[in-house]
Amino acid sequence: MRLIFIRHAEPDYSVDSLTEAGFREAALLAKRTAQWDVTAYFVSPLGRAQATAAPTLAQTGRTAQTLDWLREFSCGEYQMPDRENKTKKVPWDFLPEYWTARPEFADRDRWMQLPVMQAMPQNIETRFAEVCTGIDGLLAQYGYRREGGIYRVEEAALRDATLVFFCHLGVTGAIAGHLLNMAPPLLWQSFFLPPSSVTVLNTEEQTPGIAAFRCQMMGDTAHLRGSGEPVSAMGAFGPVFDESRPIF
Repeated sequence: MRLIFIRHAEPDYSVDSLTEAGFREAALLAKRTAQWDVTAYFVSPLGRAQATAAPTLAQTGRTAQTLDWLREFSCGEYQMPDRENKTKKVPWDFLPEYWTARPEFADRDRWMQLPVMQAMPQNIETRFAEVCTGIDGLLAQYGYRREGGIYRVEEAALRDATLVFFCHLGVTGAIAGHLLNMAPPLLWQSFFLPPSSVTVLNTEEQTPGIAAFRCQMMGDTAHLRGSGEPVSAMGAFGPVFDESRPIF
């Protein structure tokens, strides 16, 4: 089974849609995704994800199921503990000197117990459980049932299924953390998924009938290469490597 996560194209958060560049990214993305053999499409209810999915769905003549748990992984506005007068609605973007000094951020069993996580207005354990239950319930429909840190594969499982999700950076990190048995903060803090980028997780059965996920591609923007459309740095704190533009 293959899961493909697409971060929405460059967003205009003020209207929950896309910028002009974002609409161009979504159109270029559609030329790429239209070549895939996709079993089913899923999309976040938020406007920026819906707008990113629209060109792909129009070009392929397909529809996508909107899943509420695919919305961005936000937990209400809170005061960040590592800088003054700075608020956030998402549980990442901490300063490196803050999060690296707290090993719980890297512990998949303890990260939600950190005081900063517990202090968020919306219960982060409830939100994470919603995401995990959502993805596991969906995988069970295709014959993959969670058991501890692995998935038992039923005899009639659709091993060749390809599921595509149009969603967000944060919720992709939460889902990937669950599937890869990693603490999501490690993914949120250490990996950047550019707008309209493609991330691929694939199952492997080293023991027949027992599947585990492995990341095969992360944050790829091949559809922008050679098109003249630069890779957006929206969400990054430094310059973004872009093969379509000379940087040396």
